[in-house]
Formats: sequence, structure tokens, C-alpha cells
Amino acid sequence: MSRLTPQLSPRFRRYRLRRQRGVALVMVLGSLAILAVLLVEFQDETSADLGHALSERDGIQAEYAARSAVNLSRLLIAAEPTIRQAVGPLMAFMGGVNQLPVWEFTDAIMGIFNDAAGAERFKTLAPLDPSHGKALGMTGAGFEVEVIDEDSKVNFNMAARGDAFSQQRLALLLLGLVGGAQYSPLFDERDHDGNFSSRLDLCSAVIDWTDPDTDGFPCDTSGQFVAVGAEDAYYQTLPDGYERKNSAFDSLEELHRVRGVSDDFWATFVEPRPFDPSSRIATVWGQGKVNVNTANAQTLLAVICGAAVEGTPLCVDSEEQAKFLSMIGMVKMMTQGAPLFSSPANFAKVVKGQGGGLIAPLIKMAGLQPVVFRLEDELLKAVATESKVFSIYATGVATSGKRRTVRRIHAVVDFRGAPMPPDPFKSVDPSTLSSDEATAAIEGAKPKAETPDGFDQASGLENAFRPDPGGRIIYYRIE
Repeated sequence: MSRLTPQLSPRFRRYRLRRQRGVALVMVLGSLAILAVLLVEFQDETSADLGHALSERDGIQAEYAARSAVNLSRLLIAAEPTIRQAVGPLMAFMGGVNQLPVWEFTDAIMGIFNDAAGAERFKTLAPLDPSHGKALGMTGAGFEVEVIDEDSKVNFNMAARGDAFSQQRLALLLLGLVGGAQYSPLFDERDHDGNFSSRLDLCSAVIDWTDPDTDGFPCDTSGQFVAVGAEDAYYQTLPDGYERKNSAFDSLEELHRVRGVSDDFWATFVEPRPFDPSSRIATVWGQGKVNVNTANAQTLLAVICGAAVEGTPLCVDSEEQAKFLSMIGMVKMMTQGAPLFSSPANFAKVVKGQGGGLIAPLIKMAGLQPVVFRLEDELLKAVATESKVFSIYATGVATSGKRRTVRRIHAVVDFRGAPMPPDPFKSVDPSTLSSDEATAAIEGAKPKAETPDGFDQASGLENAFRPDPGGRIIYYRIE
């Protein structure tokens, strides 16, 4: 050993070993702490990724359940003529029926394709057990669906067509809707903008918001000429000013931007029961004519009073209106949605006290006075007995353990111009076909030539513009 190497005594070596004895333990504990942190972080990230994946999976499942409800509803509405033809003899006593409101029973009818709860709703309509069928029902998901007839409501977009007849027709409906004396407090107080808006101001504001011109609409239903000026700059005088749209409403919520449409107005004339589409009185979709067979009592009152002579008791007396509202509610409960009127002319006759049917005797029993119309021709043009535009509110629900995922779809479908769906049970006897019809049938059965990439572009464009038996979707929103 070198002279430079210090000699350590046994006592000093033992002392140094005692000082270094806990180093390994500290290193092990530090490593375990670091690994524990990493493990917790990894577990949190994995749990978050798993939860996100499960949420996405359940969300897609719920969305497609809602989509199925929308498509099944379209199928049911398209099949209404076939259903009506089958039950036609039972409805003969009503003098002819143009349309049956089958959409009001969509949730129960389509329960056979739904989950267990939907199957139970289906059993209330027919003594059948869906569990005995094949490829029926859903597992782990289900849907709730409600179909709303948009043609049973006052269409606030009617004036967007730009013609004077549509503007005048909407003015009659609006003034008939808000004309009751019980609604005067809504127009005697300041609105949400701090201004006073009369019934005429509100009527003009709704029409001027949607019509394409720049002239103010007077909302005068007397038939006399009224001079009008340019549309006022009311909206630009507000604290956060904006311009009127001069185009159709895109949604009901846009009504809040119109002069006079306060929260009280909304709760009275637009959606009396929040989040209940069936209670709505107004719409921004529809063919423009009110279906008197499906409209609620308040909408019917607006239709009648818009064309009645001034001072009609039904339009100015709150007691008369209460009788009418209760009578219509009782009739709809008794008939369970069955059509009350065979035509617009029949509706006018019943209201005038000249028609028969189920509702005429009830009007007399209620003590309601017959209505005299001053604009009966306009009334006949403003009403219908068929509906063509429908809102479908579908809610898809996916369940996984305690997890419940919901997706909602609101689709508006227009059935104007929609062809009848093909009858899958209809058989054709070849012997009854002419040579041209037989050739067409054979050619139609042959597979069409496709482009090299497997897509027939001409056929695809043709199918895109071809009328769909399931109607045309004009509004679609996923929540």
C-alpha cells in the first residue's frame, strides 16, 4: 500500500458505513414515488380516453337511434294514404276524409322497432308481442319521437313570398290571433325594448321583417286604400341597433328580434308551454294554409276572427271565446284526432251555423252565435284540410350501465309533391301488360351500366333531384 493512502481505522470505517446504510432505501422510496405518480397519471389518461371512447360510442348509437326514428316517421306519414284507404269505410259516416292524422300516434306505432318501453307502447295499439318477430326492436338504445303538424299553425313566413295576397292573408291571421280583449295588457305596456307596440305595429313589424320590399305594410283589413311610406328605422334606434332582415325567418327563435315580440307575447302566442312543440301556435315552416282539422282551438279562433265582421261576439267577448275553446277541446278529446271537416267550405258552413256533422250540434249546445264573414273568399283560401309539412322531434337514448347518452334531432319534412311509395304487396300479371310495358319492365330489371369507378354519375344526379316518397328535408338540426 502506498504511503499516500491514508489508513482508516476500523472505528471510522464502521462510522462511515452506518452513515451510508439508508441511501439504498431512500433511492428505492424515491423511485416508487415517481412510479406511483406516473402510474396515477397514466391511469387518469387511460380512464379519460376510455370515457371519451364510450361517450363517443354511445353518442353515435343514440344519434342513429334518433335518425331511425326520423326515417320511420317519414315512412309512416308517406303511408297515410294507404292507411286511409284501408279504414275508409269506417270513416264514411263523416262525409269523406282527406287525411288521417296518423303522425299523432308515431311514437306508439313505431314502438315495434324500439326498445322494451317502446314495445310496451305498441301493445296498447294492437294485441301483438314484438318479441316473437325477427329483426325487431333495439338493444342498449331506444328513441322517443313526436311529429308536429306545422300546417296546423299560423305561418309567420307567409309574407316572405312578396305578393300582396300573402301579406294580406297573414295580416288577417295575426289580427285575428291577437284581437281578443283579454290580450290588451300585452299591448298597453312597454315591450322588452322599452317602447309601446300596438297590435297594428306588431302585425306590420312581422310582415315587414320578411317581405322583400322596403315599403311599410299598413295591416289594414278594411279593404280601403291606405297610403304607406317606407319601412321605418325602428331597429336602428335601439341601443344595439340592427337592420330588418327583409327575408324569411330561418327559425322560430328569430322572432325575438321583431318589434313587439316580447317574452309575454312568446308565452301567449308562440309557445305557451315551454319545450312542448305541440303547444306551439306559430311556425316559420308550412305551406301557408292552416289545416282546420289539426289546428288547436286558439289557432281556429284566429282563422275565424281574421275573416269575421267587426264586432263578432266570438271575437270580442272573452266568455264566448272561453266557450269556444272548451268546446273544441272537448270535441278533439271525443274524436281522438279524427278529422272534423271534409273541406274548407264545410268548415265555413259549420262556423256559420249551416253545416251538419259532429261539431255543429255542439256549437248550438254551447250557445255560440253563428259567425258572419265579411271575407269568406279569403277564409276559404287561407284554410285546408290536409297537412304537407311536419316537424319531427326525435330523441335517441343509449344506455350502458349507469351511463345515459342522449342525442336529439329536429327535422322538418315537406311532403308537397312527394309521390306515393311503391306497394311491395302489389303483384303484376305479365299477361295484362302491353308489349311496351313489358319491355319497360324488363329493361328496368336489368342492371345499369356503371362507370369504371363503380358510380353511375348520371343516375346519381337523377336520383338526387327525383321526388322522394318520404318527403324533402328542409331543416335538420342535431343537438
